[in-house]
Amino acid sequence: MEPGLRASDDDRMRVVADLERHTAAGRLTLDEFSERVAKALAAPTRADLAAVTSDLPAQQPAISRQLLVAFLLAMGTLVVLMAILAMR
Repeated sequence: MEPGLRASDDDRMRVVADLERHTAAGRLTLDEFSERVAKALAAPTRADLAAVTSDLPAQQPAISRQLLVAFLLAMGTLVVLMAILAMR
């Protein structure tokens, strides 16, 4: 992400959603949340948006759908192999 680029409405709404999660987790008070939302909605650049959440931990990446499917297929294969071995 290039910090000097202008922020879009979607960029701003992603930051607001992040702020909501951090508030729900107890990292921000309601007053801090309100102040930061106002800054996020008024932020002209991505750098300004980044500054709103710079002291908060980054969101953990979600497990990708492909990784989950691969894991479930591997587990299914193991179950089938165990069943075949148990029949012998």
